[in-house]
Amino acid sequence: MGGIVHGSSIPNKKNALLTNDVETTSIWYNSLRDETGKKVLEEGMPALLDIYAKYNVRSTFFFTAYIAKLYPEIVKMIIKDGHEVASHGKSHLKENGFDIMPLTKQKDHLEYSKKLLEDISGQEVVSFRAPALRVNNDTVRALIETGFKFDSSVASQRFDFFMSFGGIKKLKWLYSPRLPYRVAENNIFMKGQSSLIEIPLTALVTPYVGTTMRLMPKYTALQRWILHQESKLTGKPMVFDIHPNELIDESGDARNIERRSSNPIQYLLQDIVRSKLKVKNLGKRAIPLYEDMILFYAEREYEFRTIRDYGESLKV
Repeated sequence: MGGIVHGSSIPNKKNALLTNDVETTSIWYNSLRDETGKKVLEEGMPALLDIYAKYNVRSTFFFTAYIAKLYPEIVKMIIKDGHEVASHGKSHLKENGFDIMPLTKQKDHLEYSKKLLEDISGQEVVSFRAPALRVNNDTVRALIETGFKFDSSVASQRFDFFMSFGGIKKLKWLYSPRLPYRVAENNIFMKGQSSLIEIPLTALVTPYVGTTMRLMPKYTALQRWILHQESKLTGKPMVFDIHPNELIDESGDARNIERRSSNPIQYLLQDIVRSKLKVKNLGKRAIPLYEDMILFYAEREYEFRTIRDYGESLKV
């Protein structure tokens, strides 16, 4: 098998891969809450699915096993519209980061989430995204040995590590390939000849995600145009990430920011600063911003595809 993966089996097509991470994270409280998971089920997911139905978008949803077990209907509700069910690991707990778990524990988490999601959905689950994009070199072997074919945990040339957990290891994003690639067996950040294909999240120094879209709409519009030019030149797919919890609003509740780190600098950047920034344009205010982004790609004849559909079309 070759090293680089370039382009797809459909010539002269531009591809937009809209992806969604589904979990119980509360942006307002900066913590995991079952109550937030229920609001995601009842408010966030219906709003997101309505947008996709309106623009005939097929998308990939990365579910944590935790929210899928808590609310199985949250998985079932995407099936009828042809969306892909994918794994986001067992849970979003800090201690369950794939960058700190040994191989055996990673495999346990992957096997558990894969079986649970397949039992609920009736779909084969072959795509994965690590919670908080935290991975290590054992993750390649863990994914392959548990039956995964595609990963989307690497954000090539993204530089905001100091604001997120696992920041030091994410420095490897700076040299990872921008185009989809077969990964090395012992290094998920490099090209190789394993059976696992990495489909990197789109970034251009700053991440191209729902959070950036909400915080800096004008900047994101400029970023979008630059990335569009890159896509025309290289065939690079646009891979965007949003969370249905961005379409809910819990700001009516009193707020107490949970401290997740004992390190004072990490607490300041990753908890206090990050959590205060991330609440801008939450809930219904995020919807027109996201629709504008989707319209940009629809008007330029991008094809909206799932991770699996796009990955299986790649020439290797």
